[in-house]
Order: sequence, then structure tokens, then C-alpha cells
Amino acid sequence: MARRRQSVTIKHVAADAGVSLQTVSRVINNGPNVRAEMKERVQASIDKLGYVPSIAAQRMSGSRSYIILAINDRDLTIADWRAREGRDWVDQMLLGGMLTCAEHGYRMLIELVDTHNDHVERELGAAIAALQPDGVILTPPNSENSLITGLLAERGIPFARIGSKRDGPGIAMTMGDTHNARLATEHLIELGHERIGLIAGPEGFSLSEWRIEGWQQAMEKRGLSYEGLFERGDFGFDSGAEAARKLLDRERPPTAIIASSDQMALATLEVARDRGLDIPGDLSLISFDNSPIVRFTQPALTAIDQPIAATTSRAVELLIGARKTKPAEHPISLKGELVVRGSTAQAPVRGAS
Repeated sequence: MARRRQSVTIKHVAADAGVSLQTVSRVINNGPNVRAEMKERVQASIDKLGYVPSIAAQRMSGSRSYIILAINDRDLTIADWRAREGRDWVDQMLLGGMLTCAEHGYRMLIELVDTHNDHVERELGAAIAALQPDGVILTPPNSENSLITGLLAERGIPFARIGSKRDGPGIAMTMGDTHNARLATEHLIELGHERIGLIAGPEGFSLSEWRIEGWQQAMEKRGLSYEGLFERGDFGFDSGAEAARKLLDRERPPTAIIASSDQMALATLEVARDRGLDIPGDLSLISFDNSPIVRFTQPALTAIDQPIAATTSRAVELLIGARKTKPAEHPISLKGELVVRGSTAQAPVRGAS
């Protein structure tokens, strides 16, 4: 039987370089009081042996865990995973967060917390005690949960609040929701649409209100009324279908609809087809999220591509740098882009305006 190859450890590096374990640790962690000659000797041993620093080795410095922890809502995340409907919020978070963490010698972990029960502090406290993260990323609706933000602030853990502009501790970050909704609305206006409906998200999310603001701003700028063109959903398919039916049942229905999630946009597409409406001939449709599934509908959906990966990447950079620099005082906003596909076209010409 072949012998299993022994893993290279920090002890091997120290022995090869002829230095102490503490010296190797200081070199790995860019610690102070290490001569250039010593750094070169240790690095040469690392390169020769193919040593990859482990989190345990890095923690020998005693000051950092080299872990960034992202907190996601348990119910929403599990529901998305079980539905297997192509939503990729977590994937995009991992893409941006893990790659940036790796560049700095960190690891990113995701913890699911039930933010709707009375034990959220206990759940989060247990995760923090076990992992001792150097920073935490909060996503909606956790980013505006005062129990969570208060706990992190009390324990002195740097954290980023994605989807929040509220005053308070932590680094406030947004993904340009007002700008993104305005961008989508302006695209439809340029195509000649005057009655543009919006299916917004639930009231518990600040980003829902920001998107409403962007839609209203674009309509007002062109002197267009949005009265009777607004409905809400919960980001899910069924709520999107109900909202779409209400909009299309109006005496003067919209010629275009912006849906605040891909699932609600897919529901709107189905409702429209059930009524014999052509997309985009009779009704133009724009979605938020731009998850993979919208590329394979017929027609493919025009969508707002939210900068989830870029925002998470920036959050990681800010949290890693929080020890050295003062966090930004104003909310940090990264903006999304409009990806134009086949679901939007010139407004239909109708006999009655």
C-alpha cells in the first residue's frame, strides 16, 4: 500500500529555515520586527516545500482569526436552495467574497441565522464564539436588525451592512437600488412607454422603498403619472403573479412592468402569456437580479444586474482594512447595470391613449 504523502506544516518550514515557529508566523502574518534577510530565508523555505499557511498557523499571531463571516437569513436561503430555481444570491456573494478573502490570506464562511425568532442573539453569539471572525457581512434583512447590529457593535467586531443606509454602527452599503430602478424606468420611457408598472418588494426591506423612489423619480422627470401602476410582492413567484394580475386588470393597464425580482418577473411573464399578451409586443418586462434563469426564458428577460459580487468584495476589503483605517462615514454605493435582452421593445400603438 502506498504511503500517504505527509502534509507540509509550519514546523517543517521552521526546521528547513532554521528559525522558530514564532518567526515563521510573523513572516506569514507580515508581523513587525522581522529582518528582510529573515523574511527571504523563510519565504524560500515556504516556496521550496510548497507550504500553504493554514488558518491555525495564522492564528498563532494571536490577534486575528483570518475569517470573514457572512450572515444570511436562514428561511429565505434554504427556501431558495430547495426551490432550485436558479437564484444565485449566495453564489454571487461567495464569488466576490471568497476571491477577495483569498487575496488577503483570509477565508469566508456563510452562517444561516433565523432572524425571525427570539433566539437570534443566542444563535449569532454561538457562531461568533465558535469562529471568532475578524469581520461580519450582514445581508438584508439582517443588515437592519438592531439586535444583530447591536450585538456586533457591543463585541467590537467590524461589520458591513449591505442594503442599509441607516445611521448606526457598521459600514453602510447599498447596491444602487434607486439608481437601478431609475435606469430601468428610463429605458422603458425611451422606448415610448408612458404607463410603466412596478411590482415592488415587501415593506420590510429598505431596498424595496429605494426602488420605488427611483421609479417615481424617472416618471416625474418626464411628467408621467404613476397612479394606479404600483403593486407589492414578497420577491416570490406567487406574489408576483398576484401583483401582475392586479396591474393587468386595471382599466388602463401598463404597457411595461418592472418586477423587483426575477421570480416576480417570471410570474408576470406567465400571467401575460395566459392572457394572450405578447412579450414584448404587447407588454415589455424588466427584472431585477439577472440570475441565470432569465437568460433562458422566451424571450430572454431584460434585467438589472445587481453588483452582488462586487459589493461583497468591497465589504471584505473594508473589513480587513478596518483595523488600520477609519470606516467611511457615508453609505458606500455600488451601482448595477441594465442588461438589455428580448423582453423590452417599443411601446405598442393603441387606439386609446
